[in-house]
Amino acid sequence: MTATLISLISILIGIIGANTAAITFKKHSLGVIGNTIAGVFGSILFIKSFGRLGFDPFTIVKSGSINVILFFLNLLVSFLGGVIALILIKKLKIILNKNT
Repeated sequence: MTATLISLISILIGIIGANTAAITFKKHSLGVIGNTIAGVFGSILFIKSFGRLGFDPFTIVKSGSINVILFFLNLLVSFLGGVIALILIKKLKIILNKNT
């Protein structure tokens, strides 16, 4: 598995996280397309921010094989990134609509 494939899997997990959060917390839903976009950006933002701690895609495949623990940590951070991005974007949308 290459670092690019791990990155794509991470983005997919972020999308799943955002859509799962939207189903669980109906008031935070932005629609299917909005949830998907929030999941993509949240996943990328969290992996780029927190991946420097040692679980970015390149570190996962650095030894030539996959470090399973780092891979699952990467997926967990991607999932949480999608969930948190969805909630924050919905709160930002509410704040911006109050000011108009």
